[in-house]
Amino acid sequence: MFSYVTLGADDMARAIAFYDAVLAPLGHTRFHTDDQFAGWGVYDGGLKPTLWVCRPFDGQPAGAGNGTMVSLLAPDRPTVDAFHAAALAHGGTCEGAPGLRPHYGPSFYAGYVRDPDGNKLNAVCYADA
Repeated sequence: MFSYVTLGADDMARAIAFYDAVLAPLGHTRFHTDDQFAGWGVYDGGLKPTLWVCRPFDGQPAGAGNGTMVSLLAPDRPTVDAFHAAALAHGGTCEGAPGLRPHYGPSFYAGYVRDPDGNKLNAVCYADA
């Protein structure tokens, strides 16, 4: 369904360091970097879902939307834990420790963070333990 998601960043070096660390446990690598953009994903030159971070085109400060979140799929619960730990170790803040969220489903295991620019992310695993 999705082609890509783009998040704004004011400090690209900080954002790149954060996303390199946070996306690595999920198997995503950075495949593009220039003065304006950085892109991550499981990318082989084809159209696959990707995550991009960029300086806003309008020159205004980057801002996180209230109620906006990017959810990243994890293959298992330890990967969710690794994602969350990497986020906190690289300037992110906790928005909900990794754990079951039974109100979303019996196997819904997720950890929630904000990146250094305030964008909300989670990693989620739908598999049983």
